[in-house]
Amino acid sequence: MLNLDFHPSGRHFLQIPGPSPVPDRILRAMSLPTIDHRGPEFGALGLELLDKVKRVFKTDNPVIIYPASGTGAWEAALANTLSPGDRVLMFETGHFATLWQKMARRLGLEPEFLGLPGYEGWRHGVQADMIEMRLREDRDHAIKAVCVVHNETSTGVTSDIAAVRRAIDAAGHPALLLVDTISGLASADYRHDEWGVDVTISGSQKGLMLPPGISFNAVSDKAIEASRRNAMPKSFWAWDEILEANRNGYWPYTPSTNLLYGLNEALDMLLEEGMEHVFARHQRWAAGVRAAVEAWGLEVQCQDPAVYSPVLTGVVVPEGVDADAIRKIIYERFDLSLGMGLGKAKGKMFRIGHLGDCNDLTLIATLGGCEAGMKLAGVDLKGSGVTAALEYFATHPLKADH
Repeated sequence: MLNLDFHPSGRHFLQIPGPSPVPDRILRAMSLPTIDHRGPEFGALGLELLDKVKRVFKTDNPVIIYPASGTGAWEAALANTLSPGDRVLMFETGHFATLWQKMARRLGLEPEFLGLPGYEGWRHGVQADMIEMRLREDRDHAIKAVCVVHNETSTGVTSDIAAVRRAIDAAGHPALLLVDTISGLASADYRHDEWGVDVTISGSQKGLMLPPGISFNAVSDKAIEASRRNAMPKSFWAWDEILEANRNGYWPYTPSTNLLYGLNEALDMLLEEGMEHVFARHQRWAAGVRAAVEAWGLEVQCQDPAVYSPVLTGVVVPEGVDADAIRKIIYERFDLSLGMGLGKAKGKMFRIGHLGDCNDLTLIATLGGCEAGMKLAGVDLKGSGVTAALEYFATHPLKADH
């Protein structure tokens, strides 16, 4: 039998930017006995968590929950709002924006991919002015949706979604706004209603601190109206039957019962702490990690400080150094998993996750493993990132205002 609990002593350091470590409190909730998903107790659970999840998305509108990964929620967003042959404007910020564009094409849509050129384009966020300019050119309103990634997990860039909304409005364009915040939700500030988003896509395994297997579509009235008119074939993903069943706390098919136990507990944890405190905690961790990268004399993947991600930091290694070889040393010697570079960034950088069930010492240990691993790989570091991060955390305490 495959041994998945293979760590000889201590805990494995899972510092990839998702799946993130699952807190014991959530694991205990998930271990409760499975109940009848048509029974009264489940209906009460469904109503409770469907109400609470709106507060994390910052919406008064419905949030649809699927027993699927974030990729499923991508497809659901496209399948419910668009028709085959529709043109969609998508912005290339990294690997996951690229995969979403590929999906759109496979579904029979006609995606137009805007972006800055080459690998360097992956070091910046969405350029709202480019979106506005393109929409102004679309005088016949052939473009039916604008699709952007809020927190690009492959690069550590968190784009300004409010600016994208302003760009669409400034162009006077009726396109829907679809946003992927699979890795941003519950770690980076996100405001579905205030930012005028029509469909927000997210997943369970990042800031919500759950295992993979649940994903979400938060939907506006405009998106629901579009779903009543569109011609894309859909059944499992269709919003109408889910929304109807959700009125009483149920689903039209078998939901992920025990994962929903975990989701309910995760929502309690986040709301008890207070979302603003959660966001401040992640911003502080990110700043401490970036202080370490600067002390090492290395570059952060994101080149625009205004959109540094609070979820992860991409660390660019020196020219001629293989980032994946460094990751291998760190994994084998220090039982520490780091994110790899994806797509255009493969081999150029590694990614440190600092999200969810984490604390200062978790990150100090993580940075220690990174520093030692890079030295073993022969990387010439300017100074100690561990010392720099310790100093930052010591001099920037997080106020306990909740």
